[in-house]
Amino acid sequence: MGSLINYLKDILKGVVIGVANAIPGVSGGTMMVSMGIYDDIIFCITHLLKQFKASVLRLLPYIIGMAVGIVGLAYAITYLDAEFPFQTRMVFIGLILGGIPVLWKRIRGNGKEEKKEGFSLAHVLVFLVFFALILVIQYLGGQETKDVTLTVKAGSLVALFFVGIVASATMVIPGVSGSMMLMIMGYYYPVLNLIKDFIDGALHAKWDVVTHTTVLLVPFGLGVVFGIFAIAKLIEILMNRFESLTYSGILGLVAASPVVILMGMSVTLSVMLLVTGIIAMLAGGAVAYFMGE
Repeated sequence: MGSLINYLKDILKGVVIGVANAIPGVSGGTMMVSMGIYDDIIFCITHLLKQFKASVLRLLPYIIGMAVGIVGLAYAITYLDAEFPFQTRMVFIGLILGGIPVLWKRIRGNGKEEKKEGFSLAHVLVFLVFFALILVIQYLGGQETKDVTLTVKAGSLVALFFVGIVASATMVIPGVSGSMMLMIMGYYYPVLNLIKDFIDGALHAKWDVVTHTTVLLVPFGLGVVFGIFAIAKLIEILMNRFESLTYSGILGLVAASPVVILMGMSVTLSVMLLVTGIIAMLAGGAVAYFMGE
């Protein structure tokens, strides 16, 4: 019974990650850190070929949850984000803040007294650099960017491959929104429309549309796969060699996320809005704490 509950909890964590990746400005990587599964996912990705069966079985509930979150709940969350933007974003802020204590323990050495270091000057500098980096990315994302036109040409296909790398890498890196990066590059809506056209073509047997969109989606998908493996391996190397400093950088990315989320909103606050927003944030924090445990 306990293993079933844990499996369902892992699926729920995957749902949160999937939904987060669908919303510009919210990072799926941050959700992984907040729920205490970041190390686990990175390890499984980097050891997928060496420990294929064990890695797949460990990743499976997260993958199922992400699929449910992206396909099944993304539209509902998008609706809530449009109709109740402040409360919806405050839930994610709560999810982020609820996971910071877990992250702080990793910086301090997993709570082992002999490994506790505290913040040295190097830790502070790494924290500030990555905190500022996220704010710069958010600023760039707020600038007007013209959407690109996708065509079946060599240049466009190569560009889609590299866009896939960037998108997937930023989904793994905490604090960086993959969808926001796509917006900065002008690929968010073109890729989103491409996926919608593929699904519509498959449902209505429009095979010319399916063929056209598949040709464009394949290089993007290959870039996504390559980017996930490459950035996961890099993060694993950094964690093995500079664990405390790496987590200081991750803390900077995560700590900047609530600021970025608030920067992306334009609402007129009222007492009721503020109260419901705080309740939503506390609920998100409780969920993060529960899942992190």
